[in-house]
Amino acid sequence: MSLENEKSWLGDLPKAFGTYLGGRRLDEVECIVPDLAGMSRGKTMPAHKFDPVQALFLPVSLFYQTISGEWVDMEIQNQWLESDIVLRPDLSTACAVPWADDASVQIIHDLETRDGEPLGIAPRNVLKRVLSFYKEKGWQPIVAPELEFYLTKPNDDPNAEIEPPIGRTGRRGSSRQAYSMVAVDEFGEVIDTIYDFAEAQGLTIDSVIQESGAGQIEINLNHGDPLQLADEVFYFKRSIREAALKNGVFATFMAKPIRDEPGSAMHLHQSVVDIKTGQNIFSDGTGAPTQAFHDFIGGSQKYLMEAVPFLAPYVNSYRRISIEGYAAPANLEWASDNRTTGLRIPISGPEARRVENRVIGSDTNPYLSIAASLAAGYLGMVKGEKARPEVTTNAYGHPGSDQLPFSLRAAMERMEEAESMPDMLGKEFWQLFSDIKNAELEEHQREISPWERQHLLLNV
Repeated sequence: MSLENEKSWLGDLPKAFGTYLGGRRLDEVECIVPDLAGMSRGKTMPAHKFDPVQALFLPVSLFYQTISGEWVDMEIQNQWLESDIVLRPDLSTACAVPWADDASVQIIHDLETRDGEPLGIAPRNVLKRVLSFYKEKGWQPIVAPELEFYLTKPNDDPNAEIEPPIGRTGRRGSSRQAYSMVAVDEFGEVIDTIYDFAEAQGLTIDSVIQESGAGQIEINLNHGDPLQLADEVFYFKRSIREAALKNGVFATFMAKPIRDEPGSAMHLHQSVVDIKTGQNIFSDGTGAPTQAFHDFIGGSQKYLMEAVPFLAPYVNSYRRISIEGYAAPANLEWASDNRTTGLRIPISGPEARRVENRVIGSDTNPYLSIAASLAAGYLGMVKGEKARPEVTTNAYGHPGSDQLPFSLRAAMERMEEAESMPDMLGKEFWQLFSDIKNAELEEHQREISPWERQHLLLNV
């Protein structure tokens, strides 16, 4: 590829990347795709070898693995031919790799079949599919994620318990310090690095707070287009891990990394605007809530029950959810300004009326959980699903409420009974995801835990 062509596509990249590059010579290009777990896969190449017009290829089998890397046999024709799929760069997603030694860019790629059709099992395409249903109705969903995670002491022994890190005072982090500025300052170097990385990547942070757990941080993102925000969460997870490593600690997005500390969520604020008018369809001309608002809630209550594994995808995810609460609603009740409900309506003016999904864990793939949450609300609006009455008390253990499943196996049983959601996310993808999760369950079932060795070895 000629130097002139390289300069040509570099000129098409977002302004933030040009600022980061600052006249330096670009060294490497990372061509990446989000996998089922929401982690980066792809290829790295010298910048002079990258051509956005020339197709790249990866084997489709990258979607046939469990979180541990085990391959799963499925009823897919010629599955193990490992046919190639095509990577197409979305240059609007290009951003810096600020932790790299040399100037580098990472670019999210969309996946296609060899016939040029979107690959239905690719998570980014699953979200695009859901957004297309909204567009057909003349609607544009708006979302704002809140991402929680833990900073921890480096853990190199899977059998050892995860511990909070040592802060700048030389003391281990303590829990129950929610919203404490002192607690945020304790890990200021990590947070400063996160801000530096975000600025270099052109990512914006609305706010940073200390959450309830020891070393638990929450980063709130600005509201906007669901695909763009899913891309930002995808980038932020990698950036936060790298920022932590640079400062000698780990960052984890496990839903429940420490036994007696609160779990970590990815709360998702959702609203819908009319594309022609730009008005929030959850509020009418008088500022009152509309039928669409109540139907979105009704759909969330009904159809999210079919899709819990997209919100809580691993066995560990369900350690965060308990009927007693512990800062994680185990229900899909709704209420205004009530954090015990799975669906909370934050205080706002009519133009910002929205539904906050508080059920999603931070271990989720953002493309899939956002897709599932929006799909459920969409079905509610088009089918006129009636919302249950608003809860006016503590919703933990609320009598008569439809409790979330308390294990991945129970959630998978609900998923297998689904009727409407598979069409929204794509039946081929729905079946593949189900097969992968069932394989992970069987793999986990073979494990013997430290608890079993401690309490059963000599006592039974």
